[in-house]
Amino acid sequence: MINGQLELFNGLPDDEVARALSLGARVSLRTGAELFAIGTDADRIFIVERGRIKLTLPMQVRGQVEDVLVEEMGPGQTVGWSALIPPFRFTLKATAPVETEVIALSREALREMFADDPAAGYAITLNVAAVIGQRLQLFQTMWLREMQRTVELHCH
Repeated sequence: MINGQLELFNGLPDDEVARALSLGARVSLRTGAELFAIGTDADRIFIVERGRIKLTLPMQVRGQVEDVLVEEMGPGQTVGWSALIPPFRFTLKATAPVETEVIALSREALREMFADDPAAGYAITLNVAAVIGQRLQLFQTMWLREMQRTVELHCH
C-alpha cells in the first residue's frame, strides 16, 4: 500500500511510511476471529491491510448481550487508536467478518519513532486525532438519531 491509502500515515513521505510499517507485525484473522475485546489493554494500533474489521458495542437487548454494529473498517483504515490515548483500553470490540490481515504497531515502537522523528510523530498524532474525530462524529450522529426517536415517541 502507498501512504495515500493509509489514513494513519497520511501526509508522510514514502520512506517514513516504510519505516513505520517496518515496526509492525502482520496478523491474520480467520472469519469471525476477535482482534480485541472492549475494556482490554490497548498496547497496539492496527492498520487493516486486507479484509474488514467490524467494530461493535456489546449491549443488553431483550435480556441478552448482543454486539451492536458501530462501524466497519476496510483496507488502509486504522483500528485501535486507544493504544495511543490514555487510559489505553479498547472502547469497542473488534472482529473480522471475513478473512482479514492487519498490521499491528506497538505503542512503544511508535513512541520510540516519535522521539527519533518528532515531525513524523506530529503528523501521525494529527492523523490519529482525525480518526478519533470521525468516531466522535459517528457517535454524535447515532446519539442524535436516538434522541430524535425518543422525542418523537414521547410526542405521540
